Amino acid sequence: MPLKLVKRPGSPYWIMRGSIRGCRYEESTGTADKRTAEEIRASREAELHREAVYGRPAEHTFAAAVVSYLQTGGRYGTGGDKRFMSKVLDYFGKTPLAKIDLAAVEAGALKTYPKAKPATRNRQFFTPAVAVVRHAAERGMCAPLVMRRPSPPPGVVRWLEIDEANRLIDAAAPHLKPLLIFLFYTGARIGEALWLEWRDVNLTAGHVSFPKTKSKYPRGVPLHPRVVAALACLPHRDGEIFRTPSGLPYSLPRSIDDTSAGSRVQTAFSGACRRAGIEKFRVHDCRHTWASWHYRENRDLAALKQLGGWKSERM
Repeated sequence: MPLKLVKRPGSPYWIMRGSIRGCRYEESTGTADKRTAEEIRASREAELHREAVYGRPAEHTFAAAVVSYLQTGGRYGTGGDKRFMSKVLDYFGKTPLAKIDLAAVEAGALKTYPKAKPATRNRQFFTPAVAVVRHAAERGMCAPLVMRRPSPPPGVVRWLEIDEANRLIDAAAPHLKPLLIFLFYTGARIGEALWLEWRDVNLTAGHVSFPKTKSKYPRGVPLHPRVVAALACLPHRDGEIFRTPSGLPYSLPRSIDDTSAGSRVQTAFSGACRRAGIEKFRVHDCRHTWASWHYRENRDLAALKQLGGWKSERM
């Protein structure tokens, strides 16, 4: 009887249960996601068939290491990260761990994400691949490997002068204008802004509270009169503040620091930048702009750190 996926009472994880050539097996997949569990089941079943015919292989494979990694609750098998692990598994598959070194991981990252930026390849391929290999080494499945994370290129802090920001706001679509004004004058991350509801804003007191932040600690920011005026003109007063052109809330980010949150407004934002003649400017750079304006006006890093929710003045 082949392995099948079943649920065990009291456990959120899918279980692989069945018999292979007369031997009964029951193992946890270590994941509550059925699609990921099915990939693990198919991989494990094929491995057990080979072992039954040819004996246990002397070399452990990357796929076997992924199974072990997921069974112990590895981060890159759950939540939004499972899609990253799936692509790494597709690339390495049954490759013996002994053949996976830094050069192999770098080659895999480049082939899997040929058009991506180095930071994206680092996050979505290098990090999960190395996590699995290190997990395997700690359990004696392969020799310890030294894999240093590639150094990212130096970042560029992009910000606008007030006249440039005004040009961008003027060029924005009507539904985007209040969001841009809010980002420029509060330093909010795009995820924080999209999560924001009217109950978190007091227009009379001129204050906004961010209950969900990247640092996990709530914070508040005073509202500039321009923000108060922009929000006061919005036609609704319940639920999420910022809406799509159809008047519906944006689909919420998976987490407050979700880097894809900006893509939810990217089309309208890119169009505004093009019309305003603003080049190489991201949604997140509105936060850089606010920080630059604040420091230039006040020269107070401690206050800026507290208002912006940074963990250190150096950041």
